[in-house]
Amino acid sequence: MNKRIQAFFVIALLSLSICNAQNPNSNFNPGDIVPNFTGTDQFNKPFELYSTLEKGPVVLIFYRGYWCPYCNKQLSQLEDSLNFITQKGGTVIAVTPEQPEGIEKTIKKTGSSFKIIHDKDLKIMNLYKVGFSISESLNKQYQKHGIYVERNNGSNGPNLPVPATYIIGKDQKVLYTFYDPDYRKRATVGKILDNL
Repeated sequence: MNKRIQAFFVIALLSLSICNAQNPNSNFNPGDIVPNFTGTDQFNKPFELYSTLEKGPVVLIFYRGYWCPYCNKQLSQLEDSLNFITQKGGTVIAVTPEQPEGIEKTIKKTGSSFKIIHDKDLKIMNLYKVGFSISESLNKQYQKHGIYVERNNGSNGPNLPVPATYIIGKDQKVLYTFYDPDYRKRATVGKILDNL
């Protein structure tokens, strides 16, 4: 087995242990009103959720980092289907704890053209209750395989989000929630389009 594939399987097995450390339930369900948040996107432009909602629904994605193959696959699929989402009036916004340098790597890997927000001080992850801290032992195991979560996150430390997806309507209410502590499972583009 080639070393790259072997490393991928080792990381996948190690990561299974974090599923149990995560909150198993979403903080927001369909019909709930979500709180506003602000941030700065990869173009160094300010972003505010509520003002963006005035234009139409928002597909809000939380992702872990450029090093996560499941995140890259999801973001690439969203980019590939972006025209279908925008035709339904939707705007895709991704939120991550990784530093801007990591966001640049994510964009290179996925071709993402939608807004990606660096979650400075984990304010957005905490507001939406999707964040969790990885254990010191798991963090060390990641490092053995070349994944440096703390370096990638900077002052955000060894914290990651559950890779949740929320579709939020113009009225600030949740239309659709996908929240699964198993980081390998993601909202499909089909489900997103069905709920816009």
